[in-house]
Amino acid sequence: MATALRFVIVPKVAHPWFDQVNKGAQVQAEILSRELGAEIVVDYMPPSICDADQQNAILEKTARSRPSGIAVDPVDAVGHMTAINLIRELAIPVVLFDSPSPDASITSIGNNFAQQGIIAAERLVKLIGYTGKVAVMQGYPTAPNHKERFEAQIAVLRKYPGITVVDGGIDNDDIETARQQAKAVLGSHPDLSGYLCCDASGPAGIATAIKNAGKAGKVKVVSMDGIKPILEAIKEGVIDSSSATIPRMQGSMSVLMLWQASLGVQLPHAIDTGIDVITQENVDIFLANEANYSMVQRSSN
Repeated sequence: MATALRFVIVPKVAHPWFDQVNKGAQVQAEILSRELGAEIVVDYMPPSICDADQQNAILEKTARSRPSGIAVDPVDAVGHMTAINLIRELAIPVVLFDSPSPDASITSIGNNFAQQGIIAAERLVKLIGYTGKVAVMQGYPTAPNHKERFEAQIAVLRKYPGITVVDGGIDNDDIETARQQAKAVLGSHPDLSGYLCCDASGPAGIATAIKNAGKAGKVKVVSMDGIKPILEAIKEGVIDSSSATIPRMQGSMSVLMLWQASLGVQLPHAIDTGIDVITQENVDIFLANEANYSMVQRSSN
């Protein structure tokens, strides 16, 4: 068998969305192992909380173990992530996933995050008739993709004179924090018309808070991403729709690009993995895909 390769996936935080990234990465590793006759190992190393210091520490430890490549979703601008500089100094291939790249020297695997925010905001203002109070919940504010989505959504909302923007809280990529923040916002703004968010934690927490407040259908929500709790909330009608990334593809492409980099192949600056718009009309397809994928995973273990 050919020389073994070990790739490491370091997300922002332990979270169901990143579990999907890992699933895509593991499937790609299995395919490469089978087709190349080589052992391709993917280690998944999520921080316990969304925190730049903790992510830097994991990345530094990972770099010193000299893996064949590292894929990271940074919680801060790449220039502020000291461990990424160390990785590059050690000549370890590195790619970003679910994050824009600051320059052409690091490949970005993901989608157009500003466009993702625009899609969600435009859908929401149409749902509420272009008038009313709209809350926007931030994710982890320094995370490049969360920041791009937030700024794009605010820019859309400000185009409409009938829309009043209110602070929707900060969830720091944690579902329970999102629920608590949304509960407070709903209490402070009983006339709230709509809710937007910037990550996959926000909508899951917002949906629970809206249900608990008895405001399902009264406060319109257009979310980000498509983890199972979001899909179920769309099916139930608590969330209207979602502008969703495709995490399994991001994981798959991360491993594929790291393998290419390990061979010395020049990588593209960006790989666009696309945006899904999930609505009540098509949510059953996504729920079925989730169920089918889980069955395949169980049968292969």
